[in-house]
Amino acid sequence: MTDALQHEAVLPLWNGRPEGTPDDLAPLVEERSKNLFRPDRALTGIAEPSLTAWIPKHPNGTSIIIAPGGSYRRVVLDKEGIEIARALAPLGITSFLLTYRLPGEGHANRADAPIADAQRAMRLVRGHAEKWDLNPERIGFLGFSAAGHLGASLATRYDQAAYEVGEDEQTISARPDFIALIYPVVTMQDDDVHEGSRTALLGDSPTSQQKLDRSPEVHVTADSPETFLVLADDDLSVPPANAVAFYSALHEAGVKAELHIFRDGGHGFGISGAKNKPVAGWPYLLTEWMMQIGVMPETLP
Repeated sequence: MTDALQHEAVLPLWNGRPEGTPDDLAPLVEERSKNLFRPDRALTGIAEPSLTAWIPKHPNGTSIIIAPGGSYRRVVLDKEGIEIARALAPLGITSFLLTYRLPGEGHANRADAPIADAQRAMRLVRGHAEKWDLNPERIGFLGFSAAGHLGASLATRYDQAAYEVGEDEQTISARPDFIALIYPVVTMQDDDVHEGSRTALLGDSPTSQQKLDRSPEVHVTADSPETFLVLADDDLSVPPANAVAFYSALHEAGVKAELHIFRDGGHGFGISGAKNKPVAGWPYLLTEWMMQIGVMPETLP
């Protein structure tokens, strides 16, 4: 933990387990790193989704919900979660680390479980913005890899209730004010699909309509939020065409977007994995973009 950051308590998204969650589902954290000083943990068995707040010492009112990736089969806690919050804290950005339900873990509403959690997270942060000294019009969503699909889905389905919205939430929008997608999965259609993410989300034999319905690049409108995208051209896991297609759809809809494609970086570089490569500058580019679109003060703390 750095001096710029203080760790807050976990904020449950729901009152206990969401409806349709298996009774025997239990959280499991797997340590995958071979380096004792660089953790790489993956979380499964997510029965009670949550937000964990990371509050900077000098908050500027801007907040970002961070959704780590993991092929919709796990949530990567460190390189796409905590490391990102640590990097944003000195800039005055309040981060909310999201653990969301994994669709292949037996949830009754399989394909809707992650997007329901994302919508709920946006409403929770926006609904408590004044209490937490946040600006309700400067709340973003940052998604990595498969959670890039989650972010793109939120950008295009924020007004399609994925769960029964309570009376106290009826007037609270789930629309992010901006989104950032890092080496994102986007399409669920056959060309350029990331098979592992699609199978986890839609099962082994999705219909053509299911593929179409869950492909955010097809559903972009002029009301989709401004978007920042970063990826590497040598990504062998998720075809770069995913991010390019989403950018193209935004451009055609008249939504301002910014796309950065780096020559080298592969997949899953986060911050620590990008060292000594030009792609390592993506957090700086993100900050500059946020200033440009007016969701972050131009004077840093």
